[in-house]
Amino acid sequence: MVRLYTKDLKVSYGEHLIVQDLNIDIPDKEITTIIGPNGCGKSTLLKAMTRIISHQSGSIILDGGSISKENTKVLAKKMAILPQMPESATGLTVGELVSYGRFPYQKGFGRLTQKDIDVINWALDVTGTAEFKYDLVDALSGGQRQRVWIAMALCQETDVIFLDEPTTYLDMAHQLEVLELLQQLNEEQGRTIVMVLHDINQAARFADNIVALKDGQIVQSGTCEEVIHHDVLKEVFQIDADIGRDPRTNKPMCITYNLLKGDHRYEKTHSVPPLASANS
Repeated sequence: MVRLYTKDLKVSYGEHLIVQDLNIDIPDKEITTIIGPNGCGKSTLLKAMTRIISHQSGSIILDGGSISKENTKVLAKKMAILPQMPESATGLTVGELVSYGRFPYQKGFGRLTQKDIDVINWALDVTGTAEFKYDLVDALSGGQRQRVWIAMALCQETDVIFLDEPTTYLDMAHQLEVLELLQQLNEEQGRTIVMVLHDINQAARFADNIVALKDGQIVQSGTCEEVIHHDVLKEVFQIDADIGRDPRTNKPMCITYNLLKGDHRYEKTHSVPPLASANS
C-alpha cells in the first residue's frame, strides 16, 4: 500500500534545478532509505515532501490529496521531519524542546495536557534522553542533542517520520541505537520511516526499500538486493564495489571498494604532492 508518493516532481533553488521529473512511491509501514552522493538532491527531496520548501511543478500526494493544500496542523499530525541541521535551541531545556513536538495537538493557550506529558516522557525514555530533561540543550554533546531532536520528532506521534542523516554526530554504538529504535517503531507501531543515510551498509541493514539518487533523478529503487548492487553503486557513486552478505542479516553489503580510475573529477582535485627532499 502506498499513501505517499510524488508525480513528476520538480524542485529548484533559483535557476538551479535540483530534482527533476521525480516519481517516487513510499510504501506504507515500511522503512525507505535514500542514498546518493553529496549534492544529488536527497535533502531537497525530503524538504519538498514535508513542505519545508516549495516545489515548482508536479505533485506530492498523501492520502489521496496534495500536501500543498493541506492544513498545516493536520499535516503535522501525519508527518514529522528531523532535518540534517536542526535550528538552534538556545536557552531551551531538553524537556521544553521535546514538548514542541506536541504543537499540532495544542489548543487555546497551548497548555500541556496529561496526554502531552505522557508522550513527552515516553519520547525521552525511548531515545535515552530522560536524564537530560531539565538540562539546557546547548550544554549537551552533539550526539545527545541529536537524540533530543529525534525525541521531539517522535512527540508528534505521526504515521510518517522523515529523518535527514539521523546518525550525524553519533558514535557507532549510538548510531546503532537510533537505527534500532526507528526499526522498532516501524515493526511494533507501524510507523513509516523515510530517511537519508550516507552509510550504504546501514541502509541495507535497516531498510525495506532503498532509493538511489544521482543528479536529482532515480538511478534505481527497490529492495536492498536490487539497489546494493555492483552496477548500481558504480553508476551512483563512481566506485568499483565488492558486494557480499552480512553474516547477521544475510542482506547485501559493500565489503570494500575502489574509486573508478576513469573518475577524472577525483583525479584532478585529489592529486598527491611529491614528497619534500630530505635536504630541502
